[in-house]
Amino acid sequence: MEKEALSKIEALALKRLFIHQSSSFNYLLRAILASLFIGFGVIVAFKTGNFFYAEHSPLAYPVAALTFGVAIILIYYGGGDLFTGDTFYYTYAALRKQMAWKDVGKLWMYSYVGNIIGAILFALLIYATGLFKDPSVNGFLISVAEGKTLVSTSELFFRGILCNWLVCLAFFLPYGAKGDGPKMFIMMLLVFCFFISGYEHSIANFVTFSISIATQHPNAVTVSGILHNIIPVTIGNIIGGALFMAFKYHYLNKPFMVEDEDE
Repeated sequence: MEKEALSKIEALALKRLFIHQSSSFNYLLRAILASLFIGFGVIVAFKTGNFFYAEHSPLAYPVAALTFGVAIILIYYGGGDLFTGDTFYYTYAALRKQMAWKDVGKLWMYSYVGNIIGAILFALLIYATGLFKDPSVNGFLISVAEGKTLVSTSELFFRGILCNWLVCLAFFLPYGAKGDGPKMFIMMLLVFCFFISGYEHSIANFVTFSISIATQHPNAVTVSGILHNIIPVTIGNIIGGALFMAFKYHYLNKPFMVEDEDE
Protein backbone atom coordinates (compact mmCIF):
# COMPACT_ATOMS: atom_id res chain seq x y z
CA MET A 1 0.00 0.00 0.00
CA GLU A 2 2.77 2.42 0.96
CA LYS A 3 4.88 1.67 -2.12
CA GLU A 4 1.86 2.08 -4.38
CA ALA A 5 1.16 5.50 -2.88
CA LEU A 6 4.81 6.51 -3.28
CA SER A 7 4.75 5.50 -6.93
CA LYS A 8 1.76 7.80 -7.40
CA ILE A 9 3.63 10.63 -5.66
CA GLU A 10 6.56 10.09 -8.03
CA ALA A 11 4.24 10.09 -11.05
CA LEU A 12 2.59 13.30 -9.84
CA ALA A 13 5.99 14.98 -9.51
CA LEU A 14 6.94 13.99 -13.04
CA LYS A 15 3.58 15.14 -14.37
CA ARG A 16 4.08 18.56 -12.83
CA LEU A 17 7.61 18.75 -14.19
CA PHE A 18 6.16 18.07 -17.65
CA ILE A 19 3.58 20.84 -17.14
CA HIS A 20 6.35 23.27 -16.20
CA GLN A 21 8.51 22.26 -19.16
CA SER A 22 5.53 22.64 -21.50
CA SER A 23 4.46 26.00 -20.11
CA SER A 24 6.00 27.63 -17.07
CA PHE A 25 3.16 30.17 -17.13
CA ASN A 26 0.53 27.42 -16.81
CA TYR A 27 2.50 25.95 -13.93
CA LEU A 28 2.59 29.37 -12.24
CA LEU A 29 -1.18 29.67 -12.69
CA ARG A 30 -1.69 26.35 -10.90
CA ALA A 31 0.42 27.62 -8.01
CA ILE A 32 -1.65 30.82 -7.90
CA LEU A 33 -4.79 28.69 -7.88
CA ALA A 34 -3.62 26.72 -4.82
CA SER A 35 -3.34 29.77 -2.56
CA LEU A 36 -6.66 31.09 -3.87
CA PHE A 37 -8.15 27.80 -2.68
CA ILE A 38 -6.42 28.29 0.68
CA GLY A 39 -8.00 31.73 0.77
CA PHE A 40 -11.46 30.16 0.60
CA GLY A 41 -10.50 27.93 3.52
CA VAL A 42 -9.16 30.85 5.56
CA ILE A 43 -12.34 32.88 5.04
CA VAL A 44 -14.64 29.99 5.94
CA ALA A 45 -12.54 29.12 9.00
CA PHE A 46 -12.29 32.61 10.46
CA LYS A 47 -15.82 33.73 9.63
CA THR A 48 -17.21 30.58 11.25
CA GLY A 49 -14.84 30.75 14.19
CA ASN A 50 -15.60 34.44 14.71
CA PHE A 51 -19.16 33.64 15.83
CA PHE A 52 -17.66 31.77 18.79
CA TYR A 53 -14.76 34.22 19.25
CA ALA A 54 -17.24 37.10 19.65
CA GLU A 55 -18.86 35.18 22.51
CA HIS A 56 -15.47 34.34 24.09
CA SER A 57 -16.16 30.66 23.47
CA PRO A 58 -13.30 28.10 23.60
CA LEU A 59 -14.86 26.50 20.52
CA ALA A 60 -13.62 29.28 18.22
CA TYR A 61 -10.33 27.58 17.31
CA PRO A 62 -11.67 23.98 17.02
CA VAL A 63 -14.48 25.13 14.72
CA ALA A 64 -12.03 27.10 12.57
CA ALA A 65 -9.71 24.08 12.42
CA LEU A 66 -12.55 21.83 11.30
CA THR A 67 -13.82 24.14 8.54
CA PHE A 68 -10.37 25.01 7.19
CA GLY A 69 -10.19 21.50 5.74
CA VAL A 70 -12.16 22.71 2.71
CA ALA A 71 -8.89 24.25 1.46
CA ILE A 72 -7.01 20.96 1.07
CA ILE A 73 -9.99 19.31 -0.64
CA LEU A 74 -10.11 22.15 -3.18
CA ILE A 75 -6.37 21.82 -3.84
CA TYR A 76 -6.43 18.02 -4.09
CA TYR A 77 -9.38 17.86 -6.48
CA GLY A 78 -9.09 21.31 -8.09
CA GLY A 79 -5.57 20.97 -9.50
CA GLY A 80 -3.77 23.55 -7.40
CA ASP A 81 -0.01 23.35 -6.87
CA LEU A 82 0.99 24.02 -3.26
CA PHE A 83 4.61 24.74 -2.35
CA THR A 84 4.54 22.81 0.92
CA GLY A 85 3.42 19.59 -0.77
CA ASP A 86 6.01 20.11 -3.51
CA THR A 87 8.81 19.94 -0.95
CA PHE A 88 7.84 16.27 -0.54
CA TYR A 89 6.93 15.31 -4.11
CA TYR A 90 9.93 16.73 -5.94
CA THR A 91 12.48 15.76 -3.31
CA TYR A 92 11.26 12.17 -3.39
CA ALA A 93 11.39 12.10 -7.21
CA ALA A 94 14.93 13.48 -7.13
CA LEU A 95 16.04 10.91 -4.56
CA ARG A 96 14.64 8.26 -6.88
CA LYS A 97 16.79 9.82 -9.64
CA GLN A 98 13.70 10.62 -11.68
CA MET A 99 14.19 14.38 -11.48
CA ALA A 100 17.27 16.63 -11.51
CA TRP A 101 17.93 18.61 -8.33
CA LYS A 102 18.11 21.83 -10.36
CA ASP A 103 14.53 21.17 -11.49
CA VAL A 104 13.51 20.64 -7.87
CA GLY A 105 14.80 24.09 -6.94
CA LYS A 106 13.21 25.70 -10.00
CA LEU A 107 9.80 24.15 -9.35
CA TRP A 108 9.94 25.11 -5.67
CA MET A 109 10.62 28.71 -6.68
CA TYR A 110 7.76 28.81 -9.17
CA SER A 111 5.25 27.26 -6.79
CA TYR A 112 6.30 29.50 -3.89
CA VAL A 113 6.11 32.70 -5.97
CA GLY A 114 2.80 31.60 -7.47
CA ASN A 115 1.39 30.86 -4.02
CA ILE A 116 2.42 34.31 -2.79
CA ILE A 117 0.85 36.01 -5.83
CA GLY A 118 -2.35 34.04 -5.25
CA ALA A 119 -2.45 35.08 -1.60
CA ILE A 120 -2.19 38.76 -2.53
CA LEU A 121 -4.82 38.42 -5.27
CA PHE A 122 -7.24 36.75 -2.88
CA ALA A 123 -6.72 39.48 -0.29
CA LEU A 124 -7.50 42.10 -2.94
CA LEU A 125 -10.70 40.24 -3.84
CA ILE A 126 -11.75 40.11 -0.18
CA TYR A 127 -10.98 43.82 0.17
CA ALA A 128 -13.24 44.50 -2.83
CA THR A 129 -16.11 42.55 -1.23
CA GLY A 130 -15.97 44.55 2.00
CA LEU A 131 -16.78 41.38 3.94
CA PHE A 132 -13.95 41.80 6.46
CA LYS A 133 -14.05 45.55 7.07
CA ASP A 134 -16.41 45.38 10.04
CA PRO A 135 -14.45 44.89 13.31
CA SER A 136 -17.22 42.62 14.56
CA VAL A 137 -16.34 40.19 11.75
CA ASN A 138 -12.57 40.38 11.51
CA GLY A 139 -11.64 40.23 15.21
CA PHE A 140 -10.74 36.53 15.28
CA LEU A 141 -8.60 36.69 12.13
CA ILE A 142 -6.76 39.82 13.30
CA SER A 143 -6.09 38.25 16.70
CA VAL A 144 -4.66 35.06 15.21
CA ALA A 145 -2.60 36.91 12.58
CA GLU A 146 -1.12 39.25 15.16
CA GLY A 147 -0.30 36.35 17.49
CA LYS A 148 1.65 34.59 14.74
CA THR A 149 4.05 37.54 14.51
CA LEU A 150 4.82 37.48 18.26
CA VAL A 151 6.21 33.93 18.42
CA SER A 152 9.99 33.45 18.67
CA THR A 153 11.95 32.53 15.54
CA SER A 154 13.04 29.12 16.84
CA GLU A 155 9.51 28.18 17.86
CA LEU A 156 8.17 29.20 14.44
CA PHE A 157 10.84 27.05 12.78
CA PHE A 158 9.89 23.88 14.67
CA ARG A 159 6.17 24.56 14.28
CA GLY A 160 6.82 24.81 10.55
CA ILE A 161 8.49 21.39 10.52
CA LEU A 162 5.63 19.68 12.33
CA CYS A 163 3.04 21.47 10.24
CA ASN A 164 4.30 20.35 6.86
CA TRP A 165 4.93 16.84 8.10
CA LEU A 166 1.20 16.58 8.78
CA VAL A 167 0.17 18.48 5.65
CA CYS A 168 2.26 16.21 3.42
CA LEU A 169 0.72 13.19 5.13
CA ALA A 170 -2.69 14.70 4.42
CA PHE A 171 -1.85 14.63 0.70
CA PHE A 172 0.02 11.31 0.82
CA LEU A 173 -2.20 8.98 2.86
CA PRO A 174 -5.33 9.44 0.68
CA TYR A 175 -3.45 7.78 -2.21
CA GLY A 176 -3.79 4.52 -0.28
CA ALA A 177 -7.52 4.99 0.38
CA LYS A 178 -10.35 3.84 -1.87
CA GLY A 179 -13.25 6.16 -2.57
CA ASP A 180 -13.55 9.93 -2.30
CA GLY A 181 -15.29 9.83 1.09
CA PRO A 182 -12.40 8.19 2.99
CA LYS A 183 -9.89 10.38 1.15
CA MET A 184 -11.64 13.59 2.17
CA PHE A 185 -12.02 12.37 5.75
CA ILE A 186 -8.27 11.66 6.01
CA MET A 187 -7.39 15.05 4.54
CA MET A 188 -9.73 17.02 6.78
CA LEU A 189 -8.69 15.07 9.89
CA LEU A 190 -4.97 15.73 9.39
CA VAL A 191 -5.52 19.38 8.48
CA PHE A 192 -7.62 19.70 11.63
CA CYS A 193 -4.70 18.21 13.59
CA PHE A 194 -2.16 20.73 12.27
CA PHE A 195 -4.50 23.69 12.69
CA ILE A 196 -5.70 22.86 16.20
CA SER A 197 -2.14 22.06 17.32
CA GLY A 198 -0.99 25.58 16.47
CA TYR A 199 1.60 24.57 13.88
CA GLU A 200 2.65 27.03 11.17
CA HIS A 201 2.01 26.79 7.42
CA SER A 202 3.87 29.38 5.37
CA ILE A 203 1.33 29.78 2.56
CA ALA A 204 -1.76 29.69 4.79
CA ASN A 205 -0.04 32.27 7.01
CA PHE A 206 0.71 34.54 4.06
CA VAL A 207 -2.92 34.36 2.95
CA THR A 208 -4.05 35.20 6.50
CA PHE A 209 -1.55 38.07 6.76
CA SER A 210 -2.62 39.46 3.38
CA ILE A 211 -6.28 39.45 4.39
CA SER A 212 -5.34 41.06 7.72
CA ILE A 213 -3.70 43.95 5.88
CA ALA A 214 -6.67 44.22 3.50
CA THR A 215 -9.05 44.75 6.44
CA GLN A 216 -7.29 48.05 7.22
CA HIS A 217 -7.66 47.20 10.91
CA PRO A 218 -5.39 49.28 13.21
CA ASN A 219 -3.93 46.05 14.65
CA ALA A 220 -3.29 44.48 11.26
CA VAL A 221 0.10 42.84 10.83
CA THR A 222 3.14 44.76 9.59
CA VAL A 223 5.59 43.81 6.84
CA SER A 224 8.33 43.22 9.42
CA GLY A 225 5.96 40.99 11.40
CA ILE A 226 5.18 38.98 8.27
CA LEU A 227 8.86 38.45 7.45
CA HIS A 228 9.58 37.46 11.06
CA ASN A 229 7.02 34.68 10.69
CA ILE A 230 7.30 33.61 7.06
CA ILE A 231 11.07 33.09 6.81
CA PRO A 232 11.57 30.55 9.66
CA VAL A 233 8.21 28.89 8.92
CA THR A 234 9.12 28.41 5.26
CA ILE A 235 12.47 26.85 6.18
CA GLY A 236 10.71 24.60 8.70
CA ASN A 237 8.11 23.60 6.10
CA ILE A 238 10.88 22.62 3.67
CA ILE A 239 12.54 20.41 6.28
CA GLY A 240 9.20 18.87 7.24
CA GLY A 241 8.41 17.92 3.64
CA ALA A 242 11.88 17.09 2.34
CA LEU A 243 13.48 15.42 5.36
CA PHE A 244 10.63 14.01 7.44
CA MET A 245 8.66 12.83 4.40
CA ALA A 246 10.76 12.42 1.24
CA PHE A 247 14.07 11.29 2.76
CA LYS A 248 12.34 9.14 5.37
CA TYR A 249 10.12 7.23 2.94
CA HIS A 250 12.92 6.92 0.40
CA TYR A 251 15.18 5.37 3.05
CA LEU A 252 12.48 3.08 4.45
CA ASN A 253 11.69 1.72 1.00
CA LYS A 254 15.26 1.15 -0.20
CA PRO A 255 16.07 -2.51 -0.91
CA PHE A 256 18.38 -3.82 1.83
CA MET A 257 20.85 -6.65 1.36
CA VAL A 258 20.02 -9.63 3.59
CA GLU A 259 22.83 -12.07 4.31
CA ASP A 260 22.23 -15.74 3.67
CA GLU A 261 21.74 -17.54 6.99
CA ASP A 262 23.95 -20.42 5.78
CA GLU A 263 26.99 -18.17 5.43
